[in-house]
Amino acid sequence: MTGLINRRAVLTTALTALTGVIAPRRLLAQDRETPMRIRCTFADQDFTYRLFDNPTARDLASLLPLDLSIEDFSTNEKLAHLPRRLDEGGLADYDDEAPGDLCYFRGWGNLAFFHDDYRYRGDLIRLGRIEGPVAPLLVRGTYPLRIELIH
Repeated sequence: MTGLINRRAVLTTALTALTGVIAPRRLLAQDRETPMRIRCTFADQDFTYRLFDNPTARDLASLLPLDLSIEDFSTNEKLAHLPRRLDEGGLADYDDEAPGDLCYFRGWGNLAFFHDDYRYRGDLIRLGRIEGPVAPLLVRGTYPLRIELIH
């Protein structure tokens, strides 16, 4: 099995170098994608996330639909404050942070919509990945935000 994994890693690296296409990142057991998807809408922007299979993402889904406010925070994310704290059972270390991650920030109990690079510091629970480009999150300002479960 180790030989197969090593060959796949070499082939993936070679393909990336030849095509310039980055291979999809490896999902850990705690952040396997689920059929649960959410739609986010603000400022004429409409985008979706596929949620991961963890208790925190399921708790978020149980609150939907939600009408919140989304605002810029720092240079790499937008945030939205939730009406209550979420179950933190989805906490797991990871080292493959990427723009497009949707996280729950344990410190303030808010959602973090990352549109640029960030670093995991032990205080984030990853909830899902954006489906498509992060461009909608680049719209600057504070807006009403609608989040709903897509069936």
